[in-house]
Amino acid sequence: MPAGTITSLRAQLNDPERVNVFVNGEFALGVSLTTITRAGLHVGKVLGEAEYAQLEQIESGDKAFQAALRFLEARPRSVAEIRTRLGRKDFAPEAIDSALDRLAQLGLVDDAAFARFWVENRLACRPRGANALRDELRRKGIDSETAGAVLTDQALAGDEAERALVVARGALRKYADSADRQAFTRRMGGYLQRRGFTFDVIRPIIDQLWAEAHGTTSDEETS
Repeated sequence: MPAGTITSLRAQLNDPERVNVFVNGEFALGVSLTTITRAGLHVGKVLGEAEYAQLEQIESGDKAFQAALRFLEARPRSVAEIRTRLGRKDFAPEAIDSALDRLAQLGLVDDAAFARFWVENRLACRPRGANALRDELRRKGIDSETAGAVLTDQALAGDEAERALVVARGALRKYADSADRQAFTRRMGGYLQRRGFTFDVIRPIIDQLWAEAHGTTSDEETS
């Protein structure tokens, strides 16, 4: 970019949030209003090589920030999700860091809050065990300490056994016609394990539901 003095700042006709910068009477570049403020641009300011480099860095960070805001429109995101998304759009690491810093300052990104949102949503729409939820959070980039704190919050996660029983009852009709107890255990147990429940949680549920489905008691099953 040519060194020179800013001679005019004009709002773009199609986007009033962006401004065309003229240097020495010639169009130089378009930037956001945020960049104008953060870079301290004004008519009469001299732009040299260093100032242009700073402008490009600030503008790239603002574009990354705007892209992150659009990504957040659908649902909350983890820091790792946003970093990956912006990286795929070829933003430089410095621009991504700048965008994430601004999002954090505005309270728009918070991994602990995201983990709670994710678990709460999953339990409401598609209940599953702590193991499955922990794996999902890990794949979203949530560290083990944060995930553990959320998954052990009884007020949020509730009782694992009760949750597993609800899931199992929802699938009971599908597996109640199993040929025998062994087949029922294999099929229902596999179903619950795939949803992240441990065998210690699953075993008494299988006993209970098999007995209910066949009009027996646990004592009769084991005698």
